[in-house]
Amino acid sequence: MLVFVAGAVLSLALPPINWWPVIFATAPLGAVLLNGAASARQAAVTGFCFGFGYFVAAFHWIGFAFLVDAETYLWMMPFAVGGLAAFMALYWALAFAASHLLKHRGIPLIASLPLAIAIAEVARGYFFTGFPWAAPGLFADGMGGVLQLASLIGMPGLSYWIILWGMLPCLLWRSRPFFSARSVLPMLLLLLLPMGWFWGNWRLSTLHYDGVPGVSLLVVQPNVSQDDKWRSDNAAPMFEQLIAMSSAGTGIPTHIIWPESALPFLIDESAAGLKRIADALQPGQTLITGAIRREKGVTPENDRFFTSILEINDEGRVEEVYDKWRLVPGGEFLPLAWALEPLGFRKVVNLPESFTAGSGPQSFDLGRAGLAGLLICYEAIFPDRLLENEKRPQWLINVTNDGWFGHSVGPYQHLAQARMRAVEQNIPIVRSANTGISAIIDGAGRYVARSELGVETVLTKPLPQAGAKTLFGALGLLPALLACLVASVTIAFSHTRNDRR
Repeated sequence: MLVFVAGAVLSLALPPINWWPVIFATAPLGAVLLNGAASARQAAVTGFCFGFGYFVAAFHWIGFAFLVDAETYLWMMPFAVGGLAAFMALYWALAFAASHLLKHRGIPLIASLPLAIAIAEVARGYFFTGFPWAAPGLFADGMGGVLQLASLIGMPGLSYWIILWGMLPCLLWRSRPFFSARSVLPMLLLLLLPMGWFWGNWRLSTLHYDGVPGVSLLVVQPNVSQDDKWRSDNAAPMFEQLIAMSSAGTGIPTHIIWPESALPFLIDESAAGLKRIADALQPGQTLITGAIRREKGVTPENDRFFTSILEINDEGRVEEVYDKWRLVPGGEFLPLAWALEPLGFRKVVNLPESFTAGSGPQSFDLGRAGLAGLLICYEAIFPDRLLENEKRPQWLINVTNDGWFGHSVGPYQHLAQARMRAVEQNIPIVRSANTGISAIIDGAGRYVARSELGVETVLTKPLPQAGAKTLFGALGLLPALLACLVASVTIAFSHTRNDRR
C-alpha cells in the first residue's frame, strides 16, 4: 500500500498540477523499498505496485469517456482504467526486477533503475500498439527551461534524467559526510538540474520565429459536447456553426483548421456539404478538417471506415487525404475483440465496425504554408515516427476531440505532449480541438495563442516559421541513449570505487 500511494503521489508531477518536486520524495521511497526486496520476484511486485499507483492516478481521466453513454459503457470503466494501468505497470515491474538482478552483480540501483525505467518507457511506446502517455519526461512541462532539454534528448531522455534527479537524495545520503569526496558526483549530478534550467532559458532567449510570409491561420474550437456531437438532428446546426466561426475575426486567413471528426456525416460524400464549403471559402483559402471517411466495399458489410484529415480547396474539392494509422485501443478498435466481445465489451466510438488504420505518417503540401506533418488525436503523444519518409515539415497539424474527457486533467496532458513534440523537433504545432485546448505553439514550446478548456473559441494568428533541426530531430533516441549510458556507467564506477575505499 505504501509503494502504491507513493506511485499515485508521483502522478502529481504531471500537468496541469505540475508538482514536480514530489519526485524527490517518491523516487527515493521506491528505491528504498526496492533495495529491501529479497528476490527478483519481490522486486517486480514492488515495481508493479509503484507503477500501478502511478498509472491509476495518471489515467483516471480515461474514465470520463465512459460517462458519455453511461447506460451502455459505465460498467466497463474499472476494467478499462484499472486494466490499462495494470498492463502499463508490468513494464515498471520488469524495470524493478532488472535493477534488482543488476544490484547482485555489483551495479547500484541509483545507476540501473533510472536506465531501466527509461528503457521501459521506450518499450511502452512501441509494443502492443504503444501507449507512452504519462511518461516521467512529461514532468518537464512544469519545470521551466528544463523542457528545452527535449530538443537534445527528447521525452525518453528526460524520463531518465528526471527519475535520476529524483533518486539523488538516496545517493547523497549514502555518500555522507556531505561536501566530502564521496559526495562530489551526486552533487554534480544534482547541479545538472539548475544548469539545464539555465541553459533552457538561455535557449529560449535566443529563439525567435517570424511568421511565414503570406500565411495566416484560423483555428476553430466549436466546443460541442460529446452528448450532442453525434445526434443526427445536430448535423446541420454544427455545420453552420463551423462555417460561421470560420469567417470570424479580422482579415482573411489563408488556412482554416477544423478539429477531429468535425462533422457527424461523411463530408467527402456530400455534394451539398462540399458546395457549402466552397461558397463559404474565399479565393485562395484552404480548409483542413478532421473527418470520418469511408471506402466502399462490394457490399455495405465490406465498407471500411477511417478517421482522417482532409484538405479542401476553395472550390470544395478534396485535394489530399490522410488516414490515422495509430488507432486508440478500446476507442477506435477493440483489441482481442474475438475474446472480449462475447463478454459484452465494446469500443467507445459508436460505429458498427472498428476503424481501419492508415498506411503511416504523411504530410500535406500546402503551398505557401509549406509541408505540414499530420497528427490525429493521440498520435501527438508519440515522440517517434512523426515524419513521412524523414521529410521534415515546416509545421505540424494536430486535430483532436477531447470532449470525451470533460474538465479532467486529460486534455491538459494531451496538450503538454503536443507541446513536447514542438520542442523536440523545433517545429511549430497547430492544434484544433473540438473541445479541449486548441493552440498555436512555436518551435520552442511557447504558446502563440491558446484557448481555454470548454469554451467556444477562434484563434487567428500567423504561422510561426520552423527553426533549425534539433539534435533529437536529427538523431532520434541515440543522443538520449548515450547520455543515459554515460551517466549510469559513471555512477556505477564511482559507487564501486567508493566501496573499495
